[in-house]
Amino acid sequence: MASDNTQINTLKAHLAINVRNVEASIPFYIKMFGIEPSKVRTGYAKFDVQNPPLNFTLNQAAFSDSGALSHLGIQVASSDDVIAMRDRWKDSGLVPREEMQTTCCYAVQDKAWVKDPDGNEWEVFVVLKDNLPEGTKRSEDGICCTPTFVDIDGKNQEVNTSCC
Repeated sequence: MASDNTQINTLKAHLAINVRNVEASIPFYIKMFGIEPSKVRTGYAKFDVQNPPLNFTLNQAAFSDSGALSHLGIQVASSDDVIAMRDRWKDSGLVPREEMQTTCCYAVQDKAWVKDPDGNEWEVFVVLKDNLPEGTKRSEDGICCTPTFVDIDGKNQEVNTSCC
């Protein structure tokens, strides 16, 4: 048995999400991550993301709702990084939505959002000011964190949000 002082040499985080159709989801994730999948099998795809280090897999499964997952995110170092990712998403054909200087989750953040074909919400964000006092979790309009998008005339449009 390892002692509490044992150094664990981790390689990267692993995130596996269920999707209704792997083949339909792959193009979204190619655009979002800017890379091709490293492995594709029936009902399965793996993306070996280098920045941020992530073993990301899609697993085909039947489900009716978006599940218990709130949202997924990539924290970056600066607002310029948020803008660069937003622009990369836009240039690849995704429809990002941005929230700049938003108060959410007891922090002031700049962020951009996209939604995959199964409704999984992804944000790229930078924390500008953290550990705000109790009562500042929500934005000024009382809403926080996860936007809800719908397809309107072929465009991904925000219609509502839910709190984090």
